[in-house]
Amino acid sequence: MRNESSASETTPLRRPESESPDNVAQNHGQLTVVNNNHSNSNNNNSNYGDSVTVRLQDNNEDNNIQQQQSKATNMDTNKRILCRVGLDVLILLCVGFPILLFFLLGEPYKRGFFCDDESLKHPFHDSTVRNWMLYFIGVIIPVGVMLAVEVIISQNKAKTDNGNSIGRRYVFMNRELPDWLIECYKKVGIYAFGAVVSQLTTDIAKYSIGRLRPHFIAVCQPVMSDGSTCDDPRNVGKYIEEFTCKGVGSSARMLKEMRLSFPSGHSSFTFFAMVYLALYLQARMTWRGSKLLRHLLQFVFIMVAWYTALSRVSDYKHHWSDVLAGSLIGSLCALVVANFVSDLFKKPYKKPYLPRTAQDMNATPLAPHQGITITSN
Repeated sequence: MRNESSASETTPLRRPESESPDNVAQNHGQLTVVNNNHSNSNNNNSNYGDSVTVRLQDNNEDNNIQQQQSKATNMDTNKRILCRVGLDVLILLCVGFPILLFFLLGEPYKRGFFCDDESLKHPFHDSTVRNWMLYFIGVIIPVGVMLAVEVIISQNKAKTDNGNSIGRRYVFMNRELPDWLIECYKKVGIYAFGAVVSQLTTDIAKYSIGRLRPHFIAVCQPVMSDGSTCDDPRNVGKYIEEFTCKGVGSSARMLKEMRLSFPSGHSSFTFFAMVYLALYLQARMTWRGSKLLRHLLQFVFIMVAWYTALSRVSDYKHHWSDVLAGSLIGSLCALVVANFVSDLFKKPYKKPYLPRTAQDMNATPLAPHQGITITSN
């Protein structure tokens, strides 16, 4: 008993298994792992928040960049449109400015005359086609017809496309310009350019030739250097260059206009306007309701120009050759502008297929209606 008790008393004390160093270490490890997990989760949460914040900032920066780019693009587009319109206006002014100089400062060529020239002894009459009528024929009618036709074409095209048009769009001041406005700008601008070119061509001929009008004697009432007039028998059959105009009842403008007979300005202007308008209707008026309506309008417009030209002869404003030359100038300018300046009769360019290899050379040729063409817009 004593030995057992002494043995039991001398037996070293043991820690419980839960308090063993290994278990304690493991427990500390578990606590450390738990703490690490909590710290990792906190770090992850903080990282996630930071990433969300960074993404929001990036999105805001991207939106700002896109807005700045869109503003820059809009500004560039506005500048391009303004520059293009400004250039067109400048070209029209460059062509039209000489016409104004001719009207204000131009002096026609001074040529002589024969007192017994019957073609110069007609009385003075007011014009049947007044200036306001001429402007109505040459400006209001063409512009109004082009505007009406382009609006109708744009509406029909919108119905056909159902809002899925793939054509080129123009945006100005953040507003999309309608198709009819763009087409009217192009068509009216080209028409104005052609009209100015036709008038400048006529004025150059007028001031260079200086042909006397049929009512020259009645307007000028010439007095020769020796004080005689055309009623004096001495001046019959004599070419007179030195004279002054008595001009009783005639204005300074009339005395200048009496030397501007060739070619007829009324004829050239009206024939350009009406011939070009007839060509425009031929290319743009595609209404299928009646095949004769377009041709009826074309005939009416040509007759307006024809009547205007004839009235210049009956009013003794021009000789018949002046009217003929003016009508030819206007018609020629209209044909050239419609076919080579405008896009009224523009056709797609078609390039024929050419063999490029020996296999193509030996291939069986296709029938004419099956020919291969390459179309480039």
